Amino acid sequence: MKHFDIVVVGAGPSGGHCARRLTKLGKKVLLAEQHQTFAQNDFSSAATPLETLERYDLPLDVVGSFWQKIAIVTTHVYQNWECSRPRGVVLNFAKLREFLAQEVQRQGGEVWMGHRYICSFEESGKTVVEFKPYKSNKTVKVSTQVLVDATGPSRAVMCSSKQQHPAYFTGIATEYLIEVSSSDYQKYADQLIFFLGHKWMPKGYSWIFPMEPNRLKIGSGQFSHPDKKTERTGSLPSYIELIIKDYLQGIPYKIIDVHGGILKYCSGLQDTYYRNNIIAIGDAVSTVNMLGGEGIRHGMECAEIAGRSIEAYLSGKQGDFSSYQREMRQTYKKTWDWSERMGISKYLEYSDELIDRGVTYLNQLSSEEILQVLFEYNFNPLYRRLFPYLRYKLSAKMYNLIQQIQSRFTATKPLKGVD
Repeated sequence: MKHFDIVVVGAGPSGGHCARRLTKLGKKVLLAEQHQTFAQNDFSSAATPLETLERYDLPLDVVGSFWQKIAIVTTHVYQNWECSRPRGVVLNFAKLREFLAQEVQRQGGEVWMGHRYICSFEESGKTVVEFKPYKSNKTVKVSTQVLVDATGPSRAVMCSSKQQHPAYFTGIATEYLIEVSSSDYQKYADQLIFFLGHKWMPKGYSWIFPMEPNRLKIGSGQFSHPDKKTERTGSLPSYIELIIKDYLQGIPYKIIDVHGGILKYCSGLQDTYYRNNIIAIGDAVSTVNMLGGEGIRHGMECAEIAGRSIEAYLSGKQGDFSSYQREMRQTYKKTWDWSERMGISKYLEYSDELIDRGVTYLNQLSSEEILQVLFEYNFNPLYRRLFPYLRYKLSAKMYNLIQQIQSRFTATKPLKGVD
């Protein structure tokens, strides 16, 4: 039986970066992935700010496209913002994960593709992890000092099917990767387009992101949660096809791939972060923002935080991973609680009229301010703009009311012949 310092289950951005970081420190690491290739679960749109590349030392090879425009489309309103230079990228999700896995191997770690996690248990003072290789009737066992759950929303390691899970907000998403002509691609090549409102996606939102030349990702995501507005909705593909028909005006296209994913977000970040020598990272601890659905760079930041705690644990400087849980909540909880409240309002409570009015109000923001809201979850620009806006609206209403009163007063004639 092989022994490792760390076994990471799941080779997504969080698991891959965690394994990459720990192999750089000279640890003996196994990164195990249930799919045979990274193209088999290419389910993320992966739009992120430009700083992500430098922050996590990512090569241009993993970039699908650069963007410098943002548009928000509702049932009745269109707003857009343009920057003077590229402000972000759309990552190629498959290439990103493949790059991280190759980095693990290059630095001396092992990567096992096509190995599905079965279970883990204690035996003779060791943590034994059991995997089932693809198309094999036999299982493979390894031992480890630290076991990392990077299995995403399934939380396969930390939360077995027999254990009681906390309450989740559950969402589902579907994406089409389509190929279009060069001229049609150029219309959308440098912008992120988000769709809100009942026409485009009740209880969620839809999007168009540019990928490599002549390829676009069009997706729809929806929360599987009762709301106050909508009893029934169409299928996710029906909304994608509506965008192609109405917004893209029925341009010719070829479907390259159709894929989907699931999100399970624990309200208030109340997930189980660790148990004994098992630690959960990425989507397994709700490291995806509920307002925008962005998770890749947050998952990699989670891996950074977890990596520091794992290093301290292995060196005997700490006896558990409580420091990891504290740092995660210090980093995310405050802003993500606000994002959760805003997401619930926007997706599950607002009427079409309110969504239209809200996006109209966003026109008050500059391109820099909209980036702060969408990617930094800094809502101060909203509040700074809100009070002058409300004061203006109130003044306008008061002025109109005074005008109405004066009009009625001047229109009233005194009665003659009455004492």
